[in-house]
Amino acid sequence: MIVDLCESPRTDLPEYDVCVVGSGPAGMTVANELARSGLRLCVLESGRLKCTRHGDRLRRVKSEGILIKEYSRERVLGGASTTWAGLSSPLDAIDMKPRPALGRPGWPLSRAELSEYWAEAAARYRFPPLQRFAGGVLDQARKAGDERPEWSILEEKTFLAAAKPQNFGKEFRHLFAGGSADLLLDATVLRLCGGGARDKILWAEATSSRGDCLRLNARAFVLAAGGIENARILLCSTDLCARGLGNEHDQVGRCLMNHPKNNYGVIQLARPLRELPLYFGCQQGGFAGYAGLRLREETQEEQGLLNPYVRLEPLYPWSDNQGVEAFILFAKRARFLARGLARLKAGKPLPVRDYAETGDDTELQNARKSARDWIGLGFQALLSLPLVCRYLWARLAPGAGPKIRAMRLRNFMEMEPDPENRVLLGEEKDAYGQPVPVVRHRCSERDRRSLLALHEALAEEVRRNGLGELTSRLAQETSWPIDLDASHHMGTTRMGKDPAQSVVDAECRVHGVQNVYLAGASVFPTSGSANPTFTIVALAIRLARSIARDLGAEQGAGPERREAP
Repeated sequence: MIVDLCESPRTDLPEYDVCVVGSGPAGMTVANELARSGLRLCVLESGRLKCTRHGDRLRRVKSEGILIKEYSRERVLGGASTTWAGLSSPLDAIDMKPRPALGRPGWPLSRAELSEYWAEAAARYRFPPLQRFAGGVLDQARKAGDERPEWSILEEKTFLAAAKPQNFGKEFRHLFAGGSADLLLDATVLRLCGGGARDKILWAEATSSRGDCLRLNARAFVLAAGGIENARILLCSTDLCARGLGNEHDQVGRCLMNHPKNNYGVIQLARPLRELPLYFGCQQGGFAGYAGLRLREETQEEQGLLNPYVRLEPLYPWSDNQGVEAFILFAKRARFLARGLARLKAGKPLPVRDYAETGDDTELQNARKSARDWIGLGFQALLSLPLVCRYLWARLAPGAGPKIRAMRLRNFMEMEPDPENRVLLGEEKDAYGQPVPVVRHRCSERDRRSLLALHEALAEEVRRNGLGELTSRLAQETSWPIDLDASHHMGTTRMGKDPAQSVVDAECRVHGVQNVYLAGASVFPTSGSANPTFTIVALAIRLARSIARDLGAEQGAGPERREAP
């Protein structure tokens, strides 16, 4: 059953076994996994089937430091997956190892244990199989390049995106067509209430844009509303602890991590080249991908560094031209470009001609657009028609790419789990009288030192391979320029064994509370530099299995689960 509370208020809702707050990748994965368990479940989505002005107002956040993008907090069915471009990679081995230099415990589960769930995420949720991320998968792309550099102090990391990014709201809407799962739209959870219980939540208090109050009773509750909103709901839920649910040790909201990104640094090539698809990006076998460059893990361990990476981007005549970007956006939406490429069907690596083709969308592509905006983009593409034609010719004709004389670095940082980077409740109130979240996060000295070390190593490797010379004055910058929000809000309800340094245990259950679980990147103890959605879905599969055991349900006991098309 799907109920839009804006149109049809309900007061006759049953008591559920599981109430899931949020319909993004984490929430919908938990729901999909539990749908076959025989449990009665409900998913609450603050937004509706489409974006609304009211929902947009609820995205408000006050940023101190790195600016949080509004579209990273969408209030709509599917959540952040409605703006996601599909890029993914699993965490690296060092990301899940103990790292004493960080001063806080790491992951309470091993990478080997998580690998089982990555494999399931790939099999059922359209992520690339794990073996595609292993070395050698992009060997054809390596052989097709004009240069084949050999790295000694750096190593490659593979990133891949599905040809059609997953939209979890659309792909799993079928769960609510009948059976034991309900979806409530326009249902914003304000707090979780204990009603006098000592270690248990009895209901979720929610409201709608009509002003109706809603009480959702359930045996278990899953917060899957994102790294910022998960923390805010816990801080607003004061029945069991005056400082917020799970906040006895002042850990809720702390250790916020992101992947700050930006372009900085240019490699002037010693010899012009046309193709370097392994690093510039290529399409093959239904996925687009590329290899980034990072410091070797032994170097990170020896020097107490983090795990940032850089991507090499060719500087084409049309780079950063908004008309060409607009054309690429139209092409991606219509998907006519990919369908017309015979080489892709033949299984050969097809070099891309713009970095956004591999799942890293530009701000222009991600921004919300009205009909007038789309018309404006069409005019921009027409005004840039000569460059659009050059791009299109280079994109479609084999070997037609222009000579490349320089390439820039696109930097992606890892942030250490710094307790001073955090989510707080502000004094300003939203449309429901709830505190607007204040998000404070800045790059630390270790964050910066790690990227500087990567730039130094890359400069040495570029010279040693005879590729050219890296120009980077990052160490001399007085204002840190790698400062764009990657929309990856992690770590605010971190997972751990010690309640004094974490919010949830290894099963993602809030310490000291019987029946409240957290899903999503907010439970990450460390973040690495990988896009988190692959790991979010893997952890959500694991969490659903744990909830089914806790509630005495057997996976597969209920109606047969239908997979996404």
